[in-house]
Amino acid sequence: MSEAIDTIRRLLLAVLLIGLTGTTIELLLLKHDEQAAQFIPLALIGLAFGAIAWHALDDGRASLRVFQAVMVLFIVAGGLGIVLHFRANVEFQREVDPSIAGRALVVKAMTAKTPPALAPGSMVQLGLIGLAYAYRYPSRRRTSE
Repeated sequence: MSEAIDTIRRLLLAVLLIGLTGTTIELLLLKHDEQAAQFIPLALIGLAFGAIAWHALDDGRASLRVFQAVMVLFIVAGGLGIVLHFRANVEFQREVDPSIAGRALVVKAMTAKTPPALAPGSMVQLGLIGLAYAYRYPSRRRTSE
């Protein structure tokens, strides 16, 4: 059973690393760095790579807790990003059509191409994958002899 769990854990880490790399490339190609808030996902991805590297070198409790904290920040940042994207879309839709309101406004804001309102949800997904990887992780503190 432990071998199967280790395999699943390695697969989750691989999926997380692929997702982090793909998200980084996408954000850079989209020039997602024009405002201070747009740096949040890029900074968190950098922190995630650092936390993963630390955990790979020292799979102790401290590195695991830092990794978990970064993944929780991913979830929070994803939620914040959805709100920010939605607000930007609402503002734009109101500029285009000042009479728009209610359900029509929400639908327009949610289906707008730029910025895609739910795109930051990928940060939530990455955070959840990371937390799944860390769930009941067998902490093996290396001791020097």
